[in-house]
Amino acid sequence: MSVSAQDIRQAASQLDGHVIRTPFVDAPMLSRTLGCDLSLKLENLQHTSSFKARGAYMAMQALNEDAKRRGVITMSAGNHAQAIAYHAQNMGIPAVIVMPAQTPFAKVSRTRSYGAEVVLEGRNLNECEGTVNKLIEERGLSLIHPYDNELVMTGQGTAGLEMLTDRDDLEVLLVPIGGGGLIGGIATIARDMRPNLKIYGVQTELYPTMKLAVSGQEIVCGGETLAEGIAVKKPGGVTKPVVESLVDDILLVNEQSLEWAVGALIEQQRIVAEGAGAAGIAALYQHREIFAGKRVGTVICGGNIDPRLLASILNRNMASDGRLARLRIDISDEPGMLAAISSSISRCGGNIVEIYHQRLFYDVPAKLAKIDAVIETRGPDHVDEIIADLRGANFQVQQLDDSSGI
Repeated sequence: MSVSAQDIRQAASQLDGHVIRTPFVDAPMLSRTLGCDLSLKLENLQHTSSFKARGAYMAMQALNEDAKRRGVITMSAGNHAQAIAYHAQNMGIPAVIVMPAQTPFAKVSRTRSYGAEVVLEGRNLNECEGTVNKLIEERGLSLIHPYDNELVMTGQGTAGLEMLTDRDDLEVLLVPIGGGGLIGGIATIARDMRPNLKIYGVQTELYPTMKLAVSGQEIVCGGETLAEGIAVKKPGGVTKPVVESLVDDILLVNEQSLEWAVGALIEQQRIVAEGAGAAGIAALYQHREIFAGKRVGTVICGGNIDPRLLASILNRNMASDGRLARLRIDISDEPGMLAAISSSISRCGGNIVEIYHQRLFYDVPAKLAKIDAVIETRGPDHVDEIIADLRGANFQVQQLDDSSGI
C-alpha cells in the first residue's frame, strides 16, 4: 500500500480513545525571541511522552489474531520501545524489545514497567537487528519497525491532521526527521489539506541521513548527539520517496542550537523536551532568516530526557549567556579574604552558587591562594560590574571561559 491523506483521516478515527489529542499551543515568548508566529504541537504530552504511540498502535491493531497471540518485536533505544510496550500491555499482546546494551537504565526500566520483555544487545540499533531477526525466526514474532512501515507512517500523520485542523493560517510546518515516519505522514496530509504550505524537515549535522539520501549523496554520519531520537543511520525505504517528493527542504542543526532549544523551551514556555523533540526550535534559532515573520507550526515530538542531562543543559545555557560566571580570584591566604570577596559580590547583587578555596593544586606561593567562585548574575554586563568591584577592592580577577566546573 501507499499512504494517502484518506488513510490518515481514517487512522485518526481508529486512534480515537487510544492516543491523546495533544494540544497545539501558541508560544508567545519564543515567537518574540525567534521573530516568527510560532505554535507548538505538544507530543511530549502523548502516552509515553512521544508521538510514537500513534504509529505503534496503527501497526499493532492491524495484526491478525494469530500474530497478536504470538507477539510483536521491535528494536529501539527509547520512545518507540515504550510505545510498543504500552500498547502491547493494553491489547494483551506479548512484546519483546531489543535495546542497545548501553541504553540508560531509566529507559529500560520504563519499558519493562509496561510488561515487555527487554533484551539488551549490541551497541546501536543496527547491531540489534541480528538479534531481532533471530527471535522472529525462533518465536514467530511480528516486527513493528520504528519508521519503515506504512501503517506506522499513517499513524504519525494524524499529528499533522490535528495541527492543520486547529490552525488554518499556518504558512510553514517544521518537523524533526529520524527515519522519516513522522514527516512522511505529516507531509502527506499537509499536501492534501494545504498544497502551498512550506514543509521543512530537521536533522542534526552529525546525522544528516535523509538529507543526503534524497540528494543522492553517500550517507556519512556518526558522533554523540543530544538528539539521539533522530540519530538514524539509514532512512526508511517506505519514507524516503515520500520525503523526496513532498518536503521542500531539510535543515541541519548543530549541538549548540539543540542545547539552546531544550533550555529555551523550559525557560520561556515551561515545556520539557528531549533533544530530538526540540529540533524544530533549534532550526528556528539557527536558520531564523527563513522563518522571519512567518506563521510556523512545529512538533515537540518527545519529552523523554534524562533529568541529569536536562540540569546540565540548563546550567550550560546560563553559562553561555552570562547568567552563570566562573571567576578565579587571587588572594593572600589570611583571615577575612573570603568575607571581602563575598561582600563585593553581594554589594553588586550577585549570588554565589559555589566557591572553591584552592591552596594546594596551583603553582602559587605558600602564602597565596586562589578562589574559584561560580556566581549567578543578570547577564554579561552584570558580570563586568562584579569584576570591576572586585578589582576595585584590590583583587586580581580572571573570568574563566570554560564551564567544566559549573
